[in-house]
Parts: sequence; structure tokens; C-alpha cells
Amino acid sequence: MKRHGVIAGSAVVFLLVVGLSAVRVVAAQTPSLGDVAKKEAERRKTQPPTAGKVYTNKDLPESAQKPATATPAPAAQGTPQDPVAVATEQKAADASADKTKGEQKDEAYWKKRMADAREELRRNEVFVGALQTRVNTLNRDFANRDNPAQRSRIADDRTEAATELARVKAEVERSKKEIADLEEEARKSGVPPGWLR
Repeated sequence: MKRHGVIAGSAVVFLLVVGLSAVRVVAAQTPSLGDVAKKEAERRKTQPPTAGKVYTNKDLPESAQKPATATPAPAAQGTPQDPVAVATEQKAADASADKTKGEQKDEAYWKKRMADAREELRRNEVFVGALQTRVNTLNRDFANRDNPAQRSRIADDRTEAATELARVKAEVERSKKEIADLEEEARKSGVPPGWLR
């Protein structure tokens, strides 16, 4: 019985020695990451630089070459435009254009305007809920972190999310006021209440 144990033990030791030797041979044959990087740097030095295509306005289709009409004025240099403010300005411009066209304000017109206003309010309210969840999560993460670097990053993210939350809440209030103003405009124009549903 002891003999079988010794043979089995010897076989295990032999397999381990052979396995480790094979690993050493493979490791010796595999180039290191530094060697691969050096070879790639040398290869790039020997190859001629490739010139990329330079696109000009002539390469664009004619529809893209024409300047856009009625584009909003760019914001102050270095300040990104607020997409919600741009959309609001565009809506105001569209509304004034509708008035100048003399468009007939029938049932479809009023239903569309009210549906658009309610959809914008609904989207903003959903966004407020998502942002509030993000702020709450960041508050919890901030309280549970010990690492000062992580806390600093979380604090920055939390401040950014809270600022965005305040902006979207203001948009919700603006949307509610827009709906109330639309209802008042429709009432003054003698529009039946059913047209706004």
C-alpha cells in the first residue's frame, strides 16, 4: 500500500516539475509587453507618414453648403448653449410664425399645441425623478466613502446633478405656466374645452 502512495506522490511531483518547466519555456518564448511596444515604435519609424483626407466645403453636398436660415445667435463665447433654452426660443419663434401665416386655429391645432405642452411637461417630470434619484444615490455614496479622492469626485458629481435638478425643476414650472397660459389663450379665443383634451 505504501508503495502505491509513494508512486502516486512521485507522479504528482514529476507532473509539477514538468508543468513548471513548460511554463518557464513558454514564458521565455513570449515577448514582454515592453518588447512588443519597442518593436511597434521601430516599425512606425520606418513607415512613411500617411496623409489623411482633408475635407472642405466643396466635399459637402449642396444642401449642407447653404447657410441655415433663422439660426439662433450663439451664446457668449466659451459658454455652451442650454438645449432647453434653445428649444424654448425655437418654440416661441414657431408660434410667432404661425400667427403671421394666418393659420386657421381649428381643433387639430389646439389639440396639437396642448399635447406638445403636456408631453414636454411629462418628459421634464420624468427627468426630475431620475435626477432626484441620482442626487440621493450620490448623497448616500458620499456618506459611505472614506477615501478623500473618491469623496471629492462624488461631491463634484453631486453638485452637478443638483444644479441640473434645479434647472429641470424650473423647466417643469415653466411648462406648467405654459399650459395654463395656453388654456387661458384658448378660453379668450372661444375655443371649446374639449379641443384641449
